[in-house]
Amino acid sequence: MTELQSRGLRLADPGAGAPSRRGGAGPSDHKAVTIDGHTVMVPVHSAPAFDSPFLADAPDAAGTSTLKHGSIPIAQITFPSTPRFYERQTADGIPYRHIATLHGRDVLATTVLQTCIRYESRRKSCQFCSIGQSLAAGRTIAHKTPAQLAEVARAAVDLDGIRHMVLTTGTPATPDRGAAVLVDSARAIKAAVPDLPIQAQCEPPDSDLWFQRLKDAGVDTLGMHLEAVTPAVRERVMPGKASVPLARYFSAFEAAVAVFGRGQVSTYILAGLGDSREAILDMSQRLLDMGVYPFVVPFVPISGTPLESHPAPTTAFMRSVLEPLGQMVSQTGLRASDIKAGCGKCGACSSLSVYETASPLTVLA
Repeated sequence: MTELQSRGLRLADPGAGAPSRRGGAGPSDHKAVTIDGHTVMVPVHSAPAFDSPFLADAPDAAGTSTLKHGSIPIAQITFPSTPRFYERQTADGIPYRHIATLHGRDVLATTVLQTCIRYESRRKSCQFCSIGQSLAAGRTIAHKTPAQLAEVARAAVDLDGIRHMVLTTGTPATPDRGAAVLVDSARAIKAAVPDLPIQAQCEPPDSDLWFQRLKDAGVDTLGMHLEAVTPAVRERVMPGKASVPLARYFSAFEAAVAVFGRGQVSTYILAGLGDSREAILDMSQRLLDMGVYPFVVPFVPISGTPLESHPAPTTAFMRSVLEPLGQMVSQTGLRASDIKAGCGKCGACSSLSVYETASPLTVLA
């Protein structure tokens, strides 16, 4: 799984299973693949994927495909089916899949605001981000209303057995940095589907009071994403977002953990942007000590972004990070399986959760 996510996958039948995602907020340029009961998001549209040694044959009548490394069969895989809610549209003609999409096998995800003040200037934008691509291509809408999100969430649960939901957002030009629209969205969704766990994701807002407001609205877990962990890399690859200092992230993490609980606050870390193995592990240990789950994923270069030619991290690098990190997570007791909702619980964008439960000998095998 680690090597697949680093090197990507070629598809003999690109139309197999649920549609792959191109552009938009991450994960992007991926396709969901189920291997031995574990569903992972694997790059299929990135530059490394075009030259990947991995090939998935066209599925047979039962929907099973042979995964090959070169010409050698190594596993049987399947692709999650296209969800039934994709067939529906709102009364005013907006396809449900333009409002929210399937991630992994059983997660509903949406970018509530498909615009971002960081993205408006490529000098200030996160250089890896393609949030504007799906909007420009007409595959989504700029602002999903609370009513639209509630309608789609209800249908996705009823028709496809969705088990939890992720609400992320582009950053608006307001001090709350998107927390306000997430509050409105979560409240409407929980009114329609009270038992659906929700993760909200945004930059640290101006006031810690937003964390309780998010929880009161029905948000179960919170993500505030560092992406890169050292100041030099942050300023180089995400100059606008780096204007929010690491000190604010740490104070926000502390305040959020007090509201949501240990292990229910997380952060994305993109390995491969330039941070060293040691820097990622040091930051991860600091986060774990605070009760924050460090969801470390391999960076995927997305076509059309300034970093489209930046190399993906090697398999060896990812293993050198994920193996000790998995042991650190287990020792701290903040496992992915205990997260109520969101990216860490889904785990499809990283093989980290596999390392949390595997012994060193199993990992090496």
